[in-house]
Amino acid sequence: TLRDMWDFFENEYQYYELYPSIYEAIPEKRTPQPRGKNTLIDCFSRIRTFFLWCFDNKLTANRPFDKFPIEECKYGTPVYINLEERDRIFNADLSATPQLETQRDIFIFQTLIGCRVSDLYRMTKLNVVNEAIEYIPKKTKEGNPVTVRVPLNNKAKEILERYKDHEGKLLPFISEQKYNEAIKKIFKLSGVDRIVTILDPLTRDEVKKPLYEVASSHLARRTFIGNIYKKVKDPNLVSALSGHKEGSKAFRRYRDIDEEMKKDLIKLLD
Repeated sequence: TLRDMWDFFENEYQYYELYPSIYEAIPEKRTPQPRGKNTLIDCFSRIRTFFLWCFDNKLTANRPFDKFPIEECKYGTPVYINLEERDRIFNADLSATPQLETQRDIFIFQTLIGCRVSDLYRMTKLNVVNEAIEYIPKKTKEGNPVTVRVPLNNKAKEILERYKDHEGKLLPFISEQKYNEAIKKIFKLSGVDRIVTILDPLTRDEVKKPLYEVASSHLARRTFIGNIYKKVKDPNLVSALSGHKEGSKAFRRYRDIDEEMKKDLIKLLD
């Protein structure tokens, strides 16, 4: 059954074409798209967690994943923009497209506080406490809730000042999908087109693309983490600001040793 489920998850976009009557009977908001290996592993890790919980609580004697091993997710080196590229976006003249200008401000604000987009979208003006953003990351709220406090620098304060009259949420958010689409357009209009090497999520092969093609809301979080880590090189300090739990596997991916750090290390051999 698990193998059949895996096949369906992996090939749903093809079944959608072969059996349209199913999707007419049960309308979906989105047309199924090809799913990468990491997405499949993540889905089945959740299912496995449920079965282990049932077994531990004596609700079942079934342990189907004992014979259905799941490999680890495979990630490439996190891509993020440097401070010069961030400032180029911040200072770009986007006045001809006011909607993009607003989303640019939101993206830059996210690079300055480093939260996940789900946490950003829940924020209101009440999250601004004594010139800092305070929030409890949704991802860690149930396990070990910790309040993350990120002081606001001058750029972040300037952005909040621009939207001080906006009612409701902290900033004029749009849907996450449209936000990600806007970010790609903003990068292209700002001329941030450096070629980067990424891991293709579907083939897991190395591919090279311009930054504006891979830019997303999560790149804002990586930009915050990557640039601070370059300055302080202390994972505990950075995780206190990023909301990662201690020892997080995800956080270890951000601790890439960049070219400048490599040069500093080599200089030790002089």
